[in-house]
Formats: sequence, C-alpha cells, structure tokens
Amino acid sequence: MRVVSLNVGLPREIISNGRTVTTGIFKKPVEGPVRLLTLNLEGDRQADLRVHGGVHKAVYAYPSEHYEYWRREVRDADLAWGAFGENLTVEGFKESEVNIGDRFRIGSAELMVTQPRLPCYKLALKFQRDDIIKRFLDSRLTGFYFSVLKEGELAAGDAIEIVGRDSNNFTVADVTRLFLEGEDDIEGLRRALTVEALPESWKTHFEREIEKLSAED
Repeated sequence: MRVVSLNVGLPREIISNGRTVTTGIFKKPVEGPVRLLTLNLEGDRQADLRVHGGVHKAVYAYPSEHYEYWRREVRDADLAWGAFGENLTVEGFKESEVNIGDRFRIGSAELMVTQPRLPCYKLALKFQRDDIIKRFLDSRLTGFYFSVLKEGELAAGDAIEIVGRDSNNFTVADVTRLFLEGEDDIEGLRRALTVEALPESWKTHFEREIEKLSAED
C-alpha cells in the first residue's frame, strides 16, 4: 500500500448558475514532504467548515484503482490525480477492506479511518455534471476520511503501514451500504452504534433509523 499522489488546494471562487460559490474541491498534486497537522495538510483548506473538514475529516483518501472505472464512465472528464478532491490518492486498499477505526502510518504521521465520503453539490460543480453525485453514490466508490492521530510529514510514494485493525471489523463499505439501503437492517444499524471510531453524526443518523424501525413494530 502506498500514496500514489499527494494533493492540496486552497478554496477558490467559481461562478455557477449566476452565483459565486467558494470551494476547496480543486486539488493539485504536489511534491513532498508536506506537513500534516491535526485539521489538514499544509497548503490545503476546506471552504465550508460546517460540512467539510474538522477532526473527523482532516484528510480525504481515494483509491487510485477507482480511476479506471471513472475513465470508462465519464469519458469527457479531466481525471488527473486529485480529481475527486482527495488529498491522498492511494493504492492497495479499498472501502470493503478498510475498517472504521483502522490506524495507519504514512511517513512520520499516524491516521485513523473515520467514515466514507458523501459528496455535496460541489462535486457536480467540479465535474459540470448534475448526475455525478448519484453516480458516485451508486458506484459505492466513495473513498474515506482520516483523522490525524499523530502529526508528521508525508509525501507521494510513501508506504502506508497498518498500525492496528479495529476489532469491530466494520468496514467503510458497511457504513455506505447502511446509509443507502440499510433502512431495514436493524442489526446492522445497532452494530454500527458499537463502533467507537464512527463519528457521532453517523451514529445519530443510524439511531434515528432504528427509532423508525422500532416504531413500525
């Protein structure tokens, strides 16, 4: 497992449907090493901190293997590394193989997987396609976010080492499946609540789904 590309970008303003939108989704590959801090990489920022960034979304990773799928699906798109707004384009592991709470070392930094990525409307602005959000979710190729356990430096080409696997064995793909089609899976929803590393916002959502199912009984 390794970092194929390290991508950063500062928020910029773009015009969409006659209005100005500020977004940090435009990322470009950079040469390392780059310092990783608790909330982001140096030279990288999120625009709307209400829904982006924070300790549970400090770094976004996207598997390089997914790019071949998108090159077939969206032939007219510019799919250079960083196209999906990821900070780390990674190789060697996917959503179905990574547990929420798994810990990794990259360079001198340590990170923990926290959640899948649910795209907002800015992905559609980036690709100039109204259908990309639905297609992104339907593909289940979401990528995943990290929190930063230990600040440090990392660079493209760095190996990604497993420091520890979460014992719940609850994968990123499991969370996405529950969100999109798990409204009847009460056991899965309850299991999600036991995953300590899953952010409270996700647990609150799943608790509400459980309440709905319980009310129907």
